[in-house]
This record gives sequence, C-alpha cells and structure tokens, in this order.
Amino acid sequence: MINFHYFGNHSLLTVHYSPQYYKLEMATHNEIGKKGEALAVDWLKLAGFTVMHQNWRHSHYEIDVIAIKENILHFIEVKTRRTYRFGFPEESVSDKKMNHLMQAAEEFMYQHPGWKRIQYDILSIIMISKKEPEYFLIEDVYL
Repeated sequence: MINFHYFGNHSLLTVHYSPQYYKLEMATHNEIGKKGEALAVDWLKLAGFTVMHQNWRHSHYEIDVIAIKENILHFIEVKTRRTYRFGFPEESVSDKKMNHLMQAAEEFMYQHPGWKRIQYDILSIIMISKKEPEYFLIEDVYL
C-alpha cells in the first residue's frame, strides 16, 4: 500500500510493504552474506590462508572466518554488498561489531590456547551483477 501526504510545502510518501516483502528482503540479505562468505573462503585459500573455521560461534558472538597464514591466527569479518550505493562494505563494520569479534576471538583462544600472534582482519567483497567479485582485505585492524 502506498500513501501520499501533502503538508503545505512538504510532502511525505509512505510505503507499506507486506510481511512477505520483508521475508524476501531478509532472505536476499542472508543469501548475499552466505554467498560472500563462500567467496571469501575460496579467495582466502587462493591467497595462501588455511581456513580453520567458518561461522564459529560462542554464545551470541560469531566469527565469519578463522584462518592461519604464516603462523598468524586471523579472525576475519566478511562484509559483502551488491552495490556501492551505501558505501564500501568495510564501512559497515562498526566499533560494536569489532568489539564482538574481539570478545569471540578471546573465547576461541581460551578454548584453543598456544597462539603467539593473532590479527583481526576485514574482507570486503563487492558482487556487482555481471562482473567478477572485487575483494579488499584490510589486515591488522584495531580500534
């Protein structure tokens, strides 16, 4: 349903979507995320990483990818978008998200001790229709 309201010099367009629309949008969002994580794992392997875990969870925290390269344990947040309209994917990684990543990584290291070097990374992926995906790895991210 679409409503149009006119208030003097201002107008307001209100669009009400059906619950099915929201389910479709969420499914699409989730599918993009899953596709991006699959692409990320493949790309990381080609870049010389050994992937240990994908979607590792503890409590309500999740780490998208845990990988090893050159004796460094990498905790990798993957962000995927289909357009640049809302900015670069990596721009959507908030301080809160990074704190959650670090808390999850702390628990992982508690469960799997012995790592001398760790690193927090962001892998940004753009999947524009009819083009090859673009990858941008930001390594050693700190707040």
